[in-house]
Amino acid sequence: MPETPINTYGGSPLNRLSWLRPSQAFLNAVVALQTTKWLLFNAGQPLAVFSEAGSKPSPVYLSTADVKGFLGPGPYFGQGKEPGDLVVEKEGEEHVQHSPTEAARHLGPPVVFLGLHEPHSDDSTSALPSSEFKDPEEAIKRLVGTPYFAIDIAHLDYTHDRLQEILEETTPQREGKTLSWSEPRSLMSNLDGITAAIFASARSLTDWNLRNKFCPGCGSPTYSMWAGWKIACKTLLPWADNSNRKPCPTVKGLHNFTHPRTDAVVIMIAIDETGDKVLLGRGKKFPGKFYSALAGFIEPAESFEDAVAREMWEEAGVHVWNIKYHSGQPWPYPANLMVGFYARADSTKPIRTDLDNELVDARWFTREEVRSVLSHRSGTRFGRSDYKKMNEITEGRSNTAQTESSSTATESKNLDAPSDEPPFRLPPISAIAGVLIRDWVEKKIGFPPEDPVEGSIQKGNL
Repeated sequence: MPETPINTYGGSPLNRLSWLRPSQAFLNAVVALQTTKWLLFNAGQPLAVFSEAGSKPSPVYLSTADVKGFLGPGPYFGQGKEPGDLVVEKEGEEHVQHSPTEAARHLGPPVVFLGLHEPHSDDSTSALPSSEFKDPEEAIKRLVGTPYFAIDIAHLDYTHDRLQEILEETTPQREGKTLSWSEPRSLMSNLDGITAAIFASARSLTDWNLRNKFCPGCGSPTYSMWAGWKIACKTLLPWADNSNRKPCPTVKGLHNFTHPRTDAVVIMIAIDETGDKVLLGRGKKFPGKFYSALAGFIEPAESFEDAVAREMWEEAGVHVWNIKYHSGQPWPYPANLMVGFYARADSTKPIRTDLDNELVDARWFTREEVRSVLSHRSGTRFGRSDYKKMNEITEGRSNTAQTESSSTATESKNLDAPSDEPPFRLPPISAIAGVLIRDWVEKKIGFPPEDPVEGSIQKGNL
């Protein structure tokens, strides 16, 4: 059986236990476990540990005791009107719409339950149904694995000194480790597969909670439910004063206003009819000689294949056919799903970048040209300053593949370069753009040389 490709940030090992998100009994019980681990963010920047001077940062896991200074008073879920109050949900009722107090958290920053990392098992009898948590003390004894949570503290608005005081009391800091907030993309090359997947969901969910502070239905403030997976309007809380105002549209029925969002982006390379050339582009917003796959957001009423064809035409003036799916990659900047494709195109036709003017250049590269860059010691290598520049550009607005792979080298239209520098740069394999390019170079993907007659028939069908 062929293997399923797993790209960086994908392949999460967590059992998300989505059916237990509304259970405040479960959440309050599991958050108190000594085994529980936390990822901490500050305006999207993860708290990272530097093992030694000059080393690459890596995310640091904290305990519940370490983050209590940010959580506020308990209970952390199912909060009542005043601090310390616990809302007791009525049992045995059939709810057409879920109660607005289910695992409600309206005091303190939103907290996200990411899931449980269990020992590998195909035994479904170990799963925990929500009914088990009518007696959480007994049910928690059956919990096997490590629970993961995440929190972004940006809107607590702590002073720098107060923040440092709290961090100095954390276990890693007391053990002499150096902690600092890190540019998130700079972590990519130092993440193992499990940590990368957990980090991706943590950053996307905390970012979504941080951005959505007001109800899209009526403009009132929002609060967190279901351990960070649902946002509700504060006018729905039983103690809210709604006199002299119209009911919020979310008071009845089901609404998609505030589901955690994932924005699909197609990302693709075009391969010419000989199979030995690939089309890559360079975005004008990014410095240096960085070339990558083309990419763009899915628009309403589009299939993935439609979007691939449209984006290739809009950005490079190239018609493509025989569009093939490669693999996907979660991209938590802030919440994209990169959907990788490759397609056939005619390299003899002119390239146009003047249609939507998003690219400064697009061109066909031979396999050997690309191979030489991939094998160059700095062909796909980028430093912390490069990642910082990427973060200064609006997240998710790149017109080429993942923009963490930009170069700071001086721009050169003719691609001339000193002997110790590659003629251009390419994304690393931690980005799906780099995977697509590498797989083409290694002939893991592609098309056989095309018969001119058959090819003309296929192109005529577009």
